Amino acid sequence: MSFVSDWLRRPQSTRLRKAVFQVHLWAGLSLGLYIAVVCFSGSTVVFRNDLYGVLSDKLRVVPEGPLLNREQLTQVLQRTHPGYELSEVNPGRDGQEASEVTMSRNGSRMQRLVNPYTGEDRGPAISRWFRLFEWLSNLHGYLLLGPSGMTANAIGGGLTACLCLTGIAIWWPGVDRWRRGLTVRRGVGWKRLTRDLHGAVGIWIFALLFMWGMTGFSFVFPQPFRTTVNYFAPPNPPPAPQVQGMQSGEQGSSTFSAPRRQPLTPAGKVLHILSLAHYGNFAGWQVKALWMLLGLTPAVLYFSALLMWWNRVLWPAIRRRKRGIEMIPDPHRRVQA
Repeated sequence: MSFVSDWLRRPQSTRLRKAVFQVHLWAGLSLGLYIAVVCFSGSTVVFRNDLYGVLSDKLRVVPEGPLLNREQLTQVLQRTHPGYELSEVNPGRDGQEASEVTMSRNGSRMQRLVNPYTGEDRGPAISRWFRLFEWLSNLHGYLLLGPSGMTANAIGGGLTACLCLTGIAIWWPGVDRWRRGLTVRRGVGWKRLTRDLHGAVGIWIFALLFMWGMTGFSFVFPQPFRTTVNYFAPPNPPPAPQVQGMQSGEQGSSTFSAPRRQPLTPAGKVLHILSLAHYGNFAGWQVKALWMLLGLTPAVLYFSALLMWWNRVLWPAIRRRKRGIEMIPDPHRRVQA
């Protein structure tokens, strides 16, 4: 039988699949934790801008006369929170944001938002949420490594896309059994269940994970995408600016009409679409919510892969090593006659 026929019907018997399996195994173990962390952090910041809007609305105050000084603010807060002492005040910007105050009592600390004009308590402080989202955004985009981390992240995105391609090659069970690979069977042992879960989750999110990897790569290295798109759809040259000629009898120099905003080139449109697809900003909050949930699935793939590796490789090696140690004779043991 030809290679194509073997691959379509019995891919497990081909040497190429066995080689691809080894590539997928070790690449997955090396990249799995990175992919899980980046996707998880990406899920947490999907609604970042929306949450920033909510938090900013909570900060906003309407100026109502002069700002309270520290002594006045202390008196108001002690009526609201008896027994607490005002220890720190962080005013908002431009007198249009609430102040964040820190109060203490018997060693305990409490941070609250207050209206700097009236001393009104507006609830718990929210600066920690801004710091948390900033940290998660930095983790997702820069891996906490600064500008060089963005380049490393882009390379990781390209490798993730390649890992997806090897994964789909490993998943393919043959034309007679491909439907079975889309589901997780019940009533099987936990080892088989883990394998089915890894395969089914991987194939269902293959397109999305591949897209995330490729778009992450395109953010830092857009030129390959521009070159490919421009090859199939060359950009039109921008029109020359029109000169408004002078009317007969008028004096003065010629003037140019105001430049119009140039439309995006085909490559620019593709990169813009890729950006929208990466963050789910194209069909309302429902898609963003779906992206947030699906961003957690790479963690399932990683931990199921670790479990399969333990079952198939690590644990058998440990058992073989134990048997080998037990077979070595102990020179200090006495042999009974």
